[in-house]
Amino acid sequence: MWLGVVLAVILSIVVGVGLDLAEQALPQSRQEGMESVIGAIAIFFVTGMIFWMNAHAHDMRRQLESEAADAISQASAYALASMAFLAVLKEGFETSVFLLATFSAAQSAELAAAGAIIGLLLAVVIGWGIYIGGVRINLARFFSFTGAFLLLVAAGLVISSLRTAHEAGWLNVGQQLTMNLSWLVAPGTVSSALITGVLGIPADPRLIEVTGWLIYLFAVASYLYWPTAIRPRPRLAARLQIVAAMMLAALALGLFLFYPVALPGTPERATLVMAAGPDAHSIGTVRLEPGLGASPAMLKIALNDAQESELPLPSDQLQQDNYDGIDVSVWAINRADKLTDAPSTLTLDQVVSLNGGRVPIGLNPQQHPGPFAADWSTQCSTRVRLADNVLLDASSHATVQLILSGSGLQTPRTLIVNNDGNQTPACHWQVDDAYRNQVIAALNGVAAARDERRFWTIGLPLALALAALSLIAAAARMLIRLRRVPRAAMAKTSNGHCAENPNDKGATHAER
Repeated sequence: MWLGVVLAVILSIVVGVGLDLAEQALPQSRQEGMESVIGAIAIFFVTGMIFWMNAHAHDMRRQLESEAADAISQASAYALASMAFLAVLKEGFETSVFLLATFSAAQSAELAAAGAIIGLLLAVVIGWGIYIGGVRINLARFFSFTGAFLLLVAAGLVISSLRTAHEAGWLNVGQQLTMNLSWLVAPGTVSSALITGVLGIPADPRLIEVTGWLIYLFAVASYLYWPTAIRPRPRLAARLQIVAAMMLAALALGLFLFYPVALPGTPERATLVMAAGPDAHSIGTVRLEPGLGASPAMLKIALNDAQESELPLPSDQLQQDNYDGIDVSVWAINRADKLTDAPSTLTLDQVVSLNGGRVPIGLNPQQHPGPFAADWSTQCSTRVRLADNVLLDASSHATVQLILSGSGLQTPRTLIVNNDGNQTPACHWQVDDAYRNQVIAALNGVAAARDERRFWTIGLPLALALAALSLIAAAARMLIRLRRVPRAAMAKTSNGHCAENPNDKGATHAER
């Protein structure tokens, strides 16, 4: 028997160490994800253990003695070792996962390890005392108290699992701060060790964490501690489960159909400025007109004291890019125009001034004294960014090209003229920084709202649907069992009490 116990303990330690080593070998985000998975498994194990102890603590010793007697009665010498191995392995594996999850959530791994060692040693001492007969414990009462404590610990693991799921990038909804408990759980204090280290309640609980904590506590505590006297009988309980399942399904369908859609709230028009920074001044506005059918989207540009112009955004010039963390659609549109209001002739001094005070290459003042014939043109480059069918950013810049001829020039000379925008105001502008920042904030808010919407319209409805199916399956199983049990057996137990309530003393296994 001791061989089975030792092997199970060693295997449980190997499982815990292996999981810890596997977690440490992962990148940070994967570590957070694995902690969430381990925490969820630990919550499942602890909750199952609380339920099992609540139902079987009063006859656990008799059950173990019966299993041991069956093992001893078998011819094989390893039957008892196998029974002890499986019994200890089940509890040891659950303990390993639970401790690993607790260490991950603890502020100090050293203190958590010390507490675990003290608890294990105390358990060994109590077990040995029971074995030699020196310690007598009312297991039903003992597990009722420890079950209530473990219920709070498991609820804390719910908070820790939800937080690590967010840090892993799996859960980005419900992250609004609900309260500030830093005054109560200051690091290094006894209250912090008890509240955060043991019960898993952080100093800054988020909305999704508080919601999960309350739902878990209410659901499990209601199941465990609901007064036996007012519990419904099995047939009524099954019907109530069906009604609850229908309500959950209706809630899931309502969330899926009617949860509001988030839309970015942005100004209809953006202000255009000629220069950026403190010297920026408004020269007009621009607005986006969405495309209809085969017609492309279009920018409507209205400069001061000028008629509104249109800039089509053809689909064949569309490109995808990322701008400040936002996926955007980009158009880079180039067009050439004649500059009609510029002088048609220029003196040599004017040419030198346009070239930054230097005589252009290929121009000899003695051979080409001027005046020159001037042919002006502009190359207008406009870049437009849309995100979620909203104008995010737009800018336009013109390159002025001057072609000189005459005055003895054998071939025309081409100059690129410095452009400060005064010559080409219709093609020298950009969207105001304030508008762009406002749109970025609005789009980020919409992205967060859509993450919330995916949770409320897909994630939560799926969870509610699974809960509804579980309730229906449990109710169906209960009704099938009740149909198989003869009514006479349901009416009374051997002591004359009604047995339809599965919590009554003497209720049959089928009725349970």
